[in-house]
Amino acid sequence: MKFIKSSIIGLITFILIILELIVGFGTLAIVNIPRAIIPFKSFKIFLARFSNQIGDITVYGLKLIMLLMHGNRIQVINETEYDLGKWYMAMSNHQSWADIFVLLVTANRRIPLLKFFMKKELWWIPFVFLANKTLNMPFVNRHSKKAIAKNPSLRTKDYENTLKSCKRFLRAPSTIFSYAEGTRFTEEKHRNQNSEYINLLQPKIGGMATALSAMPNIDTLIDFSLVYKTKKRDAWSFLNGEMSDVKVYIKSYKIPDNLKGRNYSNDEAYREEFKKWVEKIWFEKDKKISELKF
Repeated sequence: MKFIKSSIIGLITFILIILELIVGFGTLAIVNIPRAIIPFKSFKIFLARFSNQIGDITVYGLKLIMLLMHGNRIQVINETEYDLGKWYMAMSNHQSWADIFVLLVTANRRIPLLKFFMKKELWWIPFVFLANKTLNMPFVNRHSKKAIAKNPSLRTKDYENTLKSCKRFLRAPSTIFSYAEGTRFTEEKHRNQNSEYINLLQPKIGGMATALSAMPNIDTLIDFSLVYKTKKRDAWSFLNGEMSDVKVYIKSYKIPDNLKGRNYSNDEAYREEFKKWVEKIWFEKDKKISELKF
């Protein structure tokens, strides 16, 4: 009986989310058609702000679906109020496909719309492609250290492409988001990395540092720490509600002035300074996640 109930919840949740995304991104696609034929900067700024509003409404719809199907079981621990008219940078630990939905609904109306760095390999997914085109969520190439060592020009190319994408965020207040671990956490990856953290993989900071080069007006880094009650991490467990019990701890950090407006691709000293700053946050985060566990 329990299996049947959870299967029905999962199926209905999936259908509702798909319908919500079709309506939301369908509206965004129609609204953004004029962008291809009207080149004026003022119009693009208006369209970016209007698209963000549609994005927020779409995420609010997802929030209602999760409340309806799973109940109010996300515990948000946060003491800071944010300005919806400002730009922010955000990061989080990454454990599951479900993280995106948890983060979106947690951040909704609390901070400006999250804009994710997305792997270019995902461009073929319709909703991911539409997010890139209508909400300026950039695709990025992530070359390995081995590939960059073999062809150093890849570092410069990645930097320039990310820089170009980030400048589109200046059109409307947004929160630039990056999964600092670069991939979802698994015990196997944790062992292979020989990570010095208990609950986290090693942080990768290139994307965030590059974004700061493009947007020196960002003063605050918002860190999300997600802790699930269950050990299940698959998509179906999210849809049927087995991953509904989750704690989200939110903490803000002022970005030091010496880490703004510098070139990550060719400034080795900057890379080291940024790395040390994020690693300090990562140790605090690792300790907090251990405290938050169910």
